[in-house]
Amino acid sequence: MKIAILNPTFSKFSGIDRLIEQNLKTFKEQGHEVTVFCFEKDIDTNLAEVVTLGMPSSVFMQRIYRLFYFLFPWKVNNAVNQLKDFDKVIAHLYPMTIIASKAKKKFNLKYTYHDAGVAHPNLFRKLSERIYLKLFTRFSDKSIANADELIFISDFLRKEMNKRTGQTGTVEYVPIDKERFKPDINGKNIKEKHNLTSPVLLYVGRISPHKNIHGLLEAFKIIKNKHKNSTLVIIGKQTFPDYTKELKAITKESVIFTGFVPDKLLPYYYAASDLYVTASLWEGFDIPIVEANTMNKKAVCFDIGSHKEVLKKGTLVTTLTPEALAEGIEKEL
Repeated sequence: MKIAILNPTFSKFSGIDRLIEQNLKTFKEQGHEVTVFCFEKDIDTNLAEVVTLGMPSSVFMQRIYRLFYFLFPWKVNNAVNQLKDFDKVIAHLYPMTIIASKAKKKFNLKYTYHDAGVAHPNLFRKLSERIYLKLFTRFSDKSIANADELIFISDFLRKEMNKRTGQTGTVEYVPIDKERFKPDINGKNIKEKHNLTSPVLLYVGRISPHKNIHGLLEAFKIIKNKHKNSTLVIIGKQTFPDYTKELKAITKESVIFTGFVPDKLLPYYYAASDLYVTASLWEGFDIPIVEANTMNKKAVCFDIGSHKEVLKKGTLVTTLTPEALAEGIEKEL
């Protein structure tokens, strides 16, 4: 079978993109011929052909282009026509759902929408960001109305979609590579590299407002008062410059922002930690929690989104405050 996988990016910084990368292995083992279509990429793979459709270079114009992609019909039609000889198209995120929807109508392809979710608009501070995400969700819902099947990475997302649009589908949890994330990995070199002193708390993910990094820093201040040698390591791409600037202004000692960490090193950071922590206020799945648990590390998180489904070892905090999160962390130290 010829399968087209559509996503705006094919990047090592994105959890959705990493899920696509994992799925390519499965498709190849099953004998399928796969092509990934995206606007931009920084992942190289021999598991599929990757076609980049291109988009504006500035971050601001990229956001506008992606939101109002339907206003560029010649671009849309060019992408749709490239799907003529495929049997199935899998779209992971708007606006690639526009391409998939039109390709289904034009070529009668099977259209699968694979939902990894989008954070709620009210979790973002700027009015422009909230409006953007509301429009994004509205346009996305319209473009998946004719999908043949919907796949969700958590039951939480399935229920969210059903409540919003009446559509439903099946749940397929994100698989974790247990060959990479193993309990017996030694984190000694990471501890030495960053001069880490226990207890070491670890966060992995985007540096975004809805991830509530500022709340995590507040919780860590409380922990630091009780555990003088404690360290907080924050791994992730900084995608909101103003938010990053705000975080740096309130960051105290013993907090390390590593930026992006290469795949081969990430398991060693988990190994070097004593506890995985997150103050995120919305999660469609939360891969790092599962990775930490797979490495036999406990996690502390708020009882939001999919956390009740994915957390196997650790503490769910029901009150969404830094103080309550600190209490949960203290419980596990």
